[in-house]
Amino acid sequence: MGETKAFEALTPDTLPQRLGSLPALKDRIGADTTQWRVREVGDGNLNLVFIVDGGAGSAIVKQALPYVRLVGESWPLPLKRTFFEYHALVREGERAPGMVPQIFHFDAGQAIIVMEFLSPHIILRRALIEGQQLPKIGRDLGLFAARTLFRGSDFAMEARKRKEDLALFADNVELCDITENLVFSDPYYEAKLNHHTSPQLDGLVAELRADRDLKVEAQKLKHLFATRAETLLHGDLHTGSVMVTPQDTRVIDSEFAFYGPIAFDVGMMLANFWMSYFSQRGHEANGSRDAMRAYLLGVVEEIWATFRDEFSHLWRTERSGILYQRALFEDRDDALGAEQALDHVLHDIWVDLLGFAGVEIHRRILGLAHNADFETIGDVELRSRCEASALKFGRHLAVNRRHIHSLVEVHGLAQRLEKETVI
Repeated sequence: MGETKAFEALTPDTLPQRLGSLPALKDRIGADTTQWRVREVGDGNLNLVFIVDGGAGSAIVKQALPYVRLVGESWPLPLKRTFFEYHALVREGERAPGMVPQIFHFDAGQAIIVMEFLSPHIILRRALIEGQQLPKIGRDLGLFAARTLFRGSDFAMEARKRKEDLALFADNVELCDITENLVFSDPYYEAKLNHHTSPQLDGLVAELRADRDLKVEAQKLKHLFATRAETLLHGDLHTGSVMVTPQDTRVIDSEFAFYGPIAFDVGMMLANFWMSYFSQRGHEANGSRDAMRAYLLGVVEEIWATFRDEFSHLWRTERSGILYQRALFEDRDDALGAEQALDHVLHDIWVDLLGFAGVEIHRRILGLAHNADFETIGDVELRSRCEASALKFGRHLAVNRRHIHSLVEVHGLAQRLEKETVI
C-alpha cells in the first residue's frame, strides 16, 4: 500500500496539475489542462471554492481547510467535514431529486468535492439584497425541507438504516460544536469573538444579555438541538446556502449535517427571510422596497404552507418507519388517529421552529458570523435601526413561541417593528 498523501491546499495555479488526471474533470471541462481557467470564488466562512472552466464546460471544486477560514489557523477544524458534506449531499439528492448539485468526485484525504457548476445561478441572499422577487423559491424550499426531513427520519426510514446513519453523522462533532456555541450560547454573553454593528446597539444588546427568560429559552432550544436526533438535518439552511435562478433552486453547503430536530432547519431558513425583511429599509437607495417586503413575507407563508402540505402528504403515503405505525391506525381503520398524531407532530415543529428562528436572528447580529443582508448596509445608523427591530422580533419568537398560533400574528409584529424606531 502506498502512503496517504499529506493534505495540501489547492491554489488556482496548482489545481490543474493536481486534478488534471481526474475523469470527473476531464470529461466535463476538457482534457487539455493548459486550457483550464481556475478562479477561487469562495466567500464563505470555512472553505476554498474554485470554478474551473475548460473548452468543454465547467465544474466546481470545493476543498475544506484545516481551520475556520473566517478566523484563521488559530481555530483548527477537521477536514472530515467534507466527508459529512458528501454523504449529506448524496442523501439529499435521493430524497429531494434535482434540488442539490450533482457530485462528480470525492477525495476524503484531500477534503475535495468536485460537483456541478450551477450557472447562471446566484446565491439567494444576494438576489434578495438586490431586490429580486424569485417566483419559485417558496415552494421549492418548502418541498426540499419536507422531503429531506421526513425521509431522513424514523417516520420513513428502516430502523437499522436510520441508526447506522445516526452513528455515521454523530462524528460531525466539531461542526455541531460551532452551532451549539455560536447559535445558542455566545450571543447571550460577552463571548470573545462576538461583535455588533455599533455602540447604538449597546443598550439593547445589554438588555438581551440580561434577559433571564431569553437565556433560559435559548438553552432549552440548545437542549433540543443537542438531544433530539429526529432526522438528518442540512444544519446550515440559510439564504447563503441556496443558489437560484427564476426557474431553479439548489441547496448547497451541507457540511453541518447531523441528526437533530426537524424544526431546526425550517426555523433557520425562515429566520433568514425575516432578516432579509428587516434589512430592506437599508437597501432603498433606488426606491421603496415595500413590494419586496410584502414578497418576503409571502415567501415565508409559502414555505410553511408547502412544508406542511408536503409533510402531510408524505405522512399519509410514505410513513413506513417505526413511529406512528400504520398497524396502529390505518390498518385498524383509524385514519383519524393518524391525522390526530400528524397534527401533534406539526404543532411541535411549529412551536420549535419559531424558537430556532429567534436565536438564529440573534446570532447573526450579535455573534461571530454575520450576514450580508445587514452588513452591506453602508449607513451604520440605518443598519443599527434595522438590526434593532430584528433583535426585538427574534426575542419575541424565542420567548413567546408557545403562545404564537399563526404567521398572521408573526407578520403583524414584524410589520409593526419594521415601522418603529426601536433605538
